[in-house]
Amino acid sequence: MDKALRAKVSLFNPIHFLALGFGSGLAPKAPGTFGSLAAIPLLLLIAQTQTWWFVALAIFVCVMGIWICDKTAYDMGVHDHGSIVWDEIAGMFCAFIFVPLSWDTLLLGFLLFRWLDIQKPWLIGRLDKAMKGGLGIMADDILAGVITALLLHLYLVLILFYPS
Repeated sequence: MDKALRAKVSLFNPIHFLALGFGSGLAPKAPGTFGSLAAIPLLLLIAQTQTWWFVALAIFVCVMGIWICDKTAYDMGVHDHGSIVWDEIAGMFCAFIFVPLSWDTLLLGFLLFRWLDIQKPWLIGRLDKAMKGGLGIMADDILAGVITALLLHLYLVLILFYPS
């Protein structure tokens, strides 16, 4: 991020701090990947609670993310700047709804989510191009997370019925 743009955001501003994924979005390379990685400790922490808490928090992260991302993008003067990674965090939360966390589901979920977020196949890419503002920043990652969750559930069904 160049100095002029960096001067428009501050990690001391709680909205910017969240939008920049606790600072992970400031990584010089692959900020979306670092934002997705920043979600993992949160997922591990929240996974210890009841399922309804996890779902409620995922919804809260998504809904608040619309405002958080919109406000930070406005402050930066750039729509969906790469350093805004709250959408990746929200997408990761969506990816693990009703998915038991283990090393294999975390790894597979992370890889699937990153692939879908980067490649933006089918409807994900259409959403990304069609929507603007905070909802536009969030929508493609939420959809990528939901698709990841469906693929993880398929994986869990397959290993249940076809164990090695």
